[in-house]
Amino acid sequence: MEIKQLITFKTAAEHLNFTYTAKILNFAQSSVTAQIKALENELETPLFERLGKRLVLTEQGKEFKIYADKMIQLTKEAKNAVSGVDEPAGTLTIGASESQCTYRLPSILKEFKEQFPKVKVIFKPIYSQEQTRAQLLDGSLDIAYTMDPIQHQDSYLKAQGLIEEKLKIVASPEHHLADKGKIQLKDFENETLLLTEAGCSYRVILEDLFRQSGICAPNKFEFVSVEAIKQCIMLDLGIAVLPEMVVKAEIEKGVLKELVCKEIAAPVHTQMVWHKDKFMSLALQSFIQLSCNTFGLK
Repeated sequence: MEIKQLITFKTAAEHLNFTYTAKILNFAQSSVTAQIKALENELETPLFERLGKRLVLTEQGKEFKIYADKMIQLTKEAKNAVSGVDEPAGTLTIGASESQCTYRLPSILKEFKEQFPKVKVIFKPIYSQEQTRAQLLDGSLDIAYTMDPIQHQDSYLKAQGLIEEKLKIVASPEHHLADKGKIQLKDFENETLLLTEAGCSYRVILEDLFRQSGICAPNKFEFVSVEAIKQCIMLDLGIAVLPEMVVKAEIEKGVLKELVCKEIAAPVHTQMVWHKDKFMSLALQSFIQLSCNTFGLK
């Protein structure tokens, strides 16, 4: 198999469109089709299949993409090595939630880009554990910054814990619970809850507590943006449970009020997660090490 075929396969696997792949690589579509067919013949297995009008990867195609990514990256690093280039290059695709992008990653990325300006960094938003796992397994993410717990029995993924994140219950200073010393879960029952998307780690914690306590909160608003939730809290439209890093500044300024509930005390953890078989390029190794250094880990 040729590196040109691997690059064509990788591009097609990421976009699932042969016409668009041909446009990106400046090939005729017939060339893309021929290269994929040659790979399939050599591997003796189909890599793509058509379901109606949709092009999808087969299970063998998903598995092969992991190895194709490794071979492409290794080829790039081999060329750099023999040409005397030892500075990391290439592309690093990072999955992260809005809160991680806003409050944890900027300082790390600033230092990373200063040290490794040749590495292109791409961000993809992630919202749930299931989505994160799927994208790490199919190779569309190199690494994810997440607060979702990774199951110990998940033998395909590796995780590096970085920092414990405290959860805070916040409301407007004008909210009727704002002056109450401590609240209980039952106090939430008739309140409007401002929630992140389904599957978010701290939303899951809250919903599990409600379910265990037999509490039903009928009034819920769901948001994609944590920043939108904060603005709505300030307007006294409801209350929310968010990581401390997201609301610390607003609590200190007095525009948000922390509500104390001992029943919601379990922390979550920011961690990096990657596929255990992921090829550890110089860029990826450098990013992991820099993240660990930032949080005082060796």
